[in-house]
Amino acid sequence: MADSLWGTTPRQSIEALCGQRGTPAVLRECVALLGGADTDPAIVAALAGPAAPRFLDAPEDQRYWLRVWGARGLLWALAAPGAPAEVAPEVVEALVGGLVDQHWRVREMALKVIARYELDDAQPAIEPLLTDENTRVRTAAARALRVLTR
Repeated sequence: MADSLWGTTPRQSIEALCGQRGTPAVLRECVALLGGADTDPAIVAALAGPAAPRFLDAPEDQRYWLRVWGARGLLWALAAPGAPAEVAPEVVEALVGGLVDQHWRVREMALKVIARYELDDAQPAIEPLLTDENTRVRTAAARALRVLTR
């Protein structure tokens, strides 16, 4: 993966954040962001780049990016050193909540995390997304179901 504009990939940045703050703390912050809460601007910067903290004060129609970045943080933090062997129920619950988010990018990213970690408990919430209005969400839902049912 190529470096981002801020000189590191999201994965590298999130892994570094986990090393600094502890993976359990990063997981909690990602769950909070995915649920719509605010967090420390330094965490948002690590998840999405140095310009990202401005979204903490963004108009509501742009704040969905914080939820996307929370889900993306889970994508990498769940595999970082210090991550629990089992994905915690509150993480699965947050991801399932992301599947009904009003913005398609949040739904798509939640599906990517669910598929990567094979979170079977989320399966019942995925099927309705096979008919989502957004093509990328429908594709991610089909992939997640293939992964979970193989």
